[in-house]
Amino acid sequence: MTGNTGNTGNTGNTGNTGNAGLSGELGGGWFTSDRADLPFVTEVEPGTPNPIAARRRLGLGKSGFPNRNWSAKWNAWEVLQQFAISSWQGSAQTPVDLIWTPIDDLSTNAEIDDLVREARDERAEAMGEILSQDVEFITDFMTVLTITPASHPNTYRVLHIGSLIGSYAVLYFKFQKQRPRPSHICPALLPPIPVPGHSAFPSGHSTQAHLMAYLMRRVLDEAFAAGSTTINQADIDTLVVDLNALADRVARNREIAGLHFHTDSLAGEALAGSVRDSLVGMALTAAFHSAINHAKGEW
Repeated sequence: MTGNTGNTGNTGNTGNTGNAGLSGELGGGWFTSDRADLPFVTEVEPGTPNPIAARRRLGLGKSGFPNRNWSAKWNAWEVLQQFAISSWQGSAQTPVDLIWTPIDDLSTNAEIDDLVREARDERAEAMGEILSQDVEFITDFMTVLTITPASHPNTYRVLHIGSLIGSYAVLYFKFQKQRPRPSHICPALLPPIPVPGHSAFPSGHSTQAHLMAYLMRRVLDEAFAAGSTTINQADIDTLVVDLNALADRVARNREIAGLHFHTDSLAGEALAGSVRDSLVGMALTAAFHSAINHAKGEW
C-alpha cells in the first residue's frame, strides 16, 4: 500500500519499462544540457526586432497552466481534496467492522498457520511479483488494459486517483484498528521485503488495487454507454474479470510475503467498494466525475 511503500500514488519503480510517467511523470521533466557561454535562450534569428520579447509567450495570464501539464500523480490530489471533506467514513465503517469484529486470538492463530504454509509452498514462486508490486502496481493494471500513460493519459490519471484515495482511506482505519503485522506476532515469517511502518488492517495494497479495478470498470462502462466504437460489452466483461483477478493477486501476494492476514485483504476489498460508492455519489461537478468523463473518451 502506502506500503507501496509510501506508495502514495505509486510513484517509483523507475526500472519498469511501462513506467514512462511513473518516475518522470507526464509533465515532469528530464535533464537538458545547455551551453554556459551561449545559453539557448539567447539564440535569436538574425534581424529579429526586440529579440528578448520574441522568445516569450505572452498573454497566458495567471491561469495559463494547462490541464494536460498536470502529472497524474499530482492531479489526483484535486480529487482527494474533495473526497476528504465528504462524509465517506460513515458508510465505510460498517463493511470494515463486519470483517474486524469476529477477529480474535483463535482466528489470528489460524491465519498465522495459513501464512506459514504459504511461505513454505508459494513464496519462492511469487517472489518476482512480491518485489515488483511492493513499490508500485499501476503498471500491472496498464499491462492488463494494454495502455500506456501516453496512449491513455486520462485513464492513467484515474488509476492514480484510485491509488491515492485508497491510500488515504485505508490509513483512517489503520489508525483506528491498530492490528499488528503477522511478523510482529510470528517473527519467523521473515518477510522478504521491508515491513511497512503502519498497522496491518485493512490491507492498503488490497484497498488500492480493488479500487483501481472498480474505477476502471466504471470508465469502461461509461465509455460503452456513451457509444464507444472501439470497445464492446464482451471486451468489458473480459477486462473486468482480469482486473478483479489482478486486484486479488496483488492482495494475496502481500499475504504470501507475510505482510498481511487474509482478513486484512478482505477488509481492503470491502473498503474499496465503499469508497467507490462514495466517489460516485459526490456532486457531478466534482473533479472525480471530470476525470472519469475524460477517461471514457479514450475508449
